Amino acid sequence: MPAETTSLPQVRRFEGPQGSRIYRITCDAFPGLTVHVHLLVGLGPPTIIDVGSGFGEANRQLMQGLERVRSEFAEPVGLADIQRIIITHGHIDHFGGLSFLHERAPQAEIAIHELDVLILTSFEERVAVAKRAIRRFLQEAGVGAELLADFMDVYGFSKKNVRSLPVSRTLIDNQELDGLRFIHTPGHCPGQVCIIAGDVIFTADHILPEISPHQAPESIMPYTGLGHYLESLEKVERLGEFRLALGGHQGPMQDIGKRIADIRQGHHRKLDKILTIVRNNGPLTINEISQQLYTHVKGFHVLLALEEVAAHVEYLSQHAKLRIANLDEYRLEENTPVRYCVA
Repeated sequence: MPAETTSLPQVRRFEGPQGSRIYRITCDAFPGLTVHVHLLVGLGPPTIIDVGSGFGEANRQLMQGLERVRSEFAEPVGLADIQRIIITHGHIDHFGGLSFLHERAPQAEIAIHELDVLILTSFEERVAVAKRAIRRFLQEAGVGAELLADFMDVYGFSKKNVRSLPVSRTLIDNQELDGLRFIHTPGHCPGQVCIIAGDVIFTADHILPEISPHQAPESIMPYTGLGHYLESLEKVERLGEFRLALGGHQGPMQDIGKRIADIRQGHHRKLDKILTIVRNNGPLTINEISQQLYTHVKGFHVLLALEEVAAHVEYLSQHAKLRIANLDEYRLEENTPVRYCVA
């Protein structure tokens, strides 16, 4: 994602449906990335949507933001009044601060989609499963042993201070709850939900105003993958327009129909670029394709680029555009680097 930084928590108020109020508290998630926590008041019990990363100054900024809602906007809601915490999806920049907030608001029920429940209730298990899947992915992508070890260290770093928590409510697709409707939109994350509140939609990371949310292949995690993501875009598109769309990062949106069209076109352009790279230079591993498509990325962004390329290669393979060139070697040697050619 492009760099976003903030020193003090920014708080912005939006008018919600039926006289409700929405407060967006912007906190640092990780260096170069901010995330929005939304407080919803006046539509069912006081509700917090996502809680930030819990990393660095994030928890302090969240508390300061909640205090500013009381002092600057005269909204008489404190931690003791929060009755519900909704996690839109199981990515750490959106739920990492949950333990901190739960200790200070233990009365609040915790809700998350059923496909992401284990991220909260069995966090250590899910990290272990994910690390094994990512290691295999990197080996098959053609990443060398030294770089693979570096990636695995970085992957585990931000997760060291997170612990498992109980979930009070499991969300499912099209569920309605106190004026909120939950739409399951897998792709970016298995349990990603968009939340409809009247003519407002909280899009979390599914639809963002300036970037296309990161994609990873379903071979790493079920219910991710570009195919699921594009289907989920269509699902939200069929809901029609909304007065206001609030994502988990960046600014508010008014025309999500146009934004969906732009995101879709961007993915199809990337699919075409990958096909061209493989056609002109193949057979290639995912690592080799990524090096040609993303020539300037460094550090952890190299891993993100590899996953993004893999999601598109997987989609092309599923649609009979690419195939495995070294199939005999792939059959005989587990975790061998896979080379793709045009089908």
